[in-house]
Amino acid sequence: MKKTKLALAIAASTLISTPAFATNGDVLIGLGAQARALGGTGTAAFFGSENALTNPALLAKAQGSEFSIGGTIFKPDVTASTKVTGQPAKATSDNDLNIIPEVSMSTRLNNNVTLGLGMFGSAGMGVDYRGNPGLFDGYSNLQLLKFAPTIAVNQANFGVGFSPVVQYGALDINYDTDGNPNNGSQGNGTSTDLGYGFNLGAYLDITPEFTVAASYQSAISMDYDGQISVAGAGLEFDGQNLPMLGDTLEQPAEIKVGAAYNYNNWMMTADVKRIQWSDAEGYKDFQWDDQNVFALGVKYSGQGYWLGAGFNRASDPIQVVGTNATTSLPGYAAQATDLFNNHFFPAIVEKHFTFGGGYNFTKNIALDLAVVYADEVTKTVNTGVVSDFLAAQANQSNPQGFPANATTHTTDHSQIGYTLALRMNF
Repeated sequence: MKKTKLALAIAASTLISTPAFATNGDVLIGLGAQARALGGTGTAAFFGSENALTNPALLAKAQGSEFSIGGTIFKPDVTASTKVTGQPAKATSDNDLNIIPEVSMSTRLNNNVTLGLGMFGSAGMGVDYRGNPGLFDGYSNLQLLKFAPTIAVNQANFGVGFSPVVQYGALDINYDTDGNPNNGSQGNGTSTDLGYGFNLGAYLDITPEFTVAASYQSAISMDYDGQISVAGAGLEFDGQNLPMLGDTLEQPAEIKVGAAYNYNNWMMTADVKRIQWSDAEGYKDFQWDDQNVFALGVKYSGQGYWLGAGFNRASDPIQVVGTNATTSLPGYAAQATDLFNNHFFPAIVEKHFTFGGGYNFTKNIALDLAVVYADEVTKTVNTGVVSDFLAAQANQSNPQGFPANATTHTTDHSQIGYTLALRMNF
């Protein structure tokens, strides 16, 4: 029974966290091939219609009309190892391939108004430990798709833009409660929801070569009926609880500022972004902290081609609660939270190296490519309190008495992603 409760708790954590097309938490470092090639920048750097996905104001720099269609092949490599239940277990997640679609378009109506549209996948669950009873045969799948019509208005040297955002989400989770697949897995089918938010942006050309810009992306609340609450049933361990779990999982708000400088054939661009995990329902229950993201990019444009490279650095948003003296969680709940975050959402990669290029087949058709690589990061959390609690519950008369750091859980995580986009101007 106690192992059943632990499995339920771990399964619930896979929903609170959304390991996905994750780079900065579960947020892509950039949307669009050019943005991803240049370190995930795009707040002030104009890349064409794909700016509808980053800063809607920059569409005011567009001329004529453009249509772009593409996608990202994202390949995370995640391995978990633990002895928390007393039996060593180690496995690599089978969810190692995700496809992320991206479509954008823009058209200038007159000298001061441009319309645009962005449709793109923004996140998706990526944990699959089926066939590994030591890891509870856990499987979860979250998919998020955003639809953002855009209007941008410009004057001589500045512009503003606005995008109402509709977000579609689908969530499914299954897990085995006792390590015996013959007894059947637990789950509640797939739950879906629509959420609503907005993107707002502005830019200012200090000189024709130098642009500064800012944008804000609102939080979007999503409710997945019977998912997190059902998976979280039975979390109480003799009065020691994890935070109360509802069915709300909110994508956090983002604040971005950026600058871009053009000199001859060169563009240098930089972004700073704040992702507000600590205010997002669901994430804040699992002690996520706000995340600072710094991005740099450089691009060279030649006759009919471009080459670019960049770097993206983000802090780890997941606190190690068991060593945080300010947490309100008791010892068991603190270490259990660390276990859940580290095992089912290893959003721990911090450094991303990017490069890419594009080629114009004609004056109206171009192909862009970007590669994003995050080298392996390892994170270990203590789970001795959890192990001791399970052992004591199994044999009340002879508890093991493990020290708080007697057992650990370790996750290794690296990623690589390939983005390809076809652009057409007319």
